[in-house]
Amino acid sequence: MTAYHDAEWGTPTRNDKKICRAFFLDTFQAGLSWAIILSKRENFARAFKNFDPATIAKFSQKDAARLAQNPGIIRNRLKIEAAIRNARLILGIQKEHGSFAKYLWSFVGKKAKQRAPKKEGEIPATSTEAQALARDLKSRGFKFTGPTTVYAFMQGIGMVNDHLVSCFRYKEIKTKNALLKKVR
Repeated sequence: MTAYHDAEWGTPTRNDKKICRAFFLDTFQAGLSWAIILSKRENFARAFKNFDPATIAKFSQKDAARLAQNPGIIRNRLKIEAAIRNARLILGIQKEHGSFAKYLWSFVGKKAKQRAPKKEGEIPATSTEAQALARDLKSRGFKFTGPTTVYAFMQGIGMVNDHLVSCFRYKEIKTKNALLKKVR
């Protein structure tokens, strides 16, 4: 968890490949600890073809059944089927918006939300932006994308900086956000 926090969590990205990886992993994380997901990340990458939505979208019911037998991943059939469905929907969003990143970042005004929590109790479980994104995803047919899961995803890909002010990553991420150009 420390290595993930120190090198990945909260780093802003507009790279669809990285975003899709985080999105699929967060789908499986719903209701579980992130440590479990991280321990199975490489297995997920193999099982879900490096999280390529175009490939996952082609998965059949036979593929879903095969994945449900894979002990290296979370074998929840509903989450597996949701990942396949969500991949198909991501392709539609990419076609509509040019990229999944453009769509997602539009919910935060195309730039990261900079927060300044001093203690963990100040970090919310969701936000108005996460609620709006979750509603829109649900209206499109996405599964396992409630506001809490969506907010965790937004934190993970740097759409919101929720590092504690006392954390060395806080200033690093704040600086990266200031340097990043808005998604067009």
